[in-house]
Amino acid sequence: MLIAACAVLGLLVGSFLNVVIARVPAGESVVSPGSHCRCGAPIAPRDNIPVVSWLLLRGRARCCGARIPARYPAVELATAAAFAVVAAWATGAWTPGLLGEDPATAAADALVPQAWSAPWPLPAFLYLAAVSIALAVIDVEHHRLPFWIVVPSWWVGAVLLTGAAFLLGHPAAAVRMLLGGLALWGFYRLLHAIQPNGMGYGDVRLGGLIGLYLAFIDWGALVAGAVLGVLVAGVGAGAVLVARRRGLKAEIPYGPYMLAGAWLGILWGQPLASAYLRMGGV
Repeated sequence: MLIAACAVLGLLVGSFLNVVIARVPAGESVVSPGSHCRCGAPIAPRDNIPVVSWLLLRGRARCCGARIPARYPAVELATAAAFAVVAAWATGAWTPGLLGEDPATAAADALVPQAWSAPWPLPAFLYLAAVSIALAVIDVEHHRLPFWIVVPSWWVGAVLLTGAAFLLGHPAAAVRMLLGGLALWGFYRLLHAIQPNGMGYGDVRLGGLIGLYLAFIDWGALVAGAVLGVLVAGVGAGAVLVARRRGLKAEIPYGPYMLAGAWLGILWGQPLASAYLRMGGV
């Protein structure tokens, strides 16, 4: 029931994310005016139902016949799917592969869902899922990560994760979270200082947000998430360059790769780190 409820919530949040994606890069309010077509006509509630309205309208506005991009239902469906996966993970209905590690050992080593007495961190990770989708789409479309999404998310994430840490009886996780956010922000800040043209400052800010969530779980997840982000970026950028036949100077958004690496670190970072240590890594 909780997973299904989160999926429905994801559809509604995804509809709002479409507003965020369209308006924040343009410097417009996400609250006022209400939903409207590009021709200026207000959108009726019946035409604003996530996914369903787009299908019934066959992808065209009722007022002027303008094409409604497929990105709108795609964002809504992606958010619903992401919320369902996060809920399944947080409630223990789905457990990522532990790579040979015993669940009890994993729970003792890190603040993974197996160690949660209740899914108190779920709201924090649902929030990160929503922000991840919005930032990824904006970065692909505009090659920027808006300050007014990333920086407020530091505080929202920190408050939600700190509350969850205390409710779970692990206050040390709140301290680790803050140190991890600062550490990953500092790492990307150093990279930006060394090669300013290779990374935007929005990526540096995003590093701080990602670090909060990864370190909340444990230090192994933080390291794994940072490394996986770099690996995913290398593979993804190489694929884009080959597919589009662009030179090495082509501008490729880094934010979506950072976010992909972060989620891999959240879901599999701790098992990967434990497996590495069991194999004798230092």
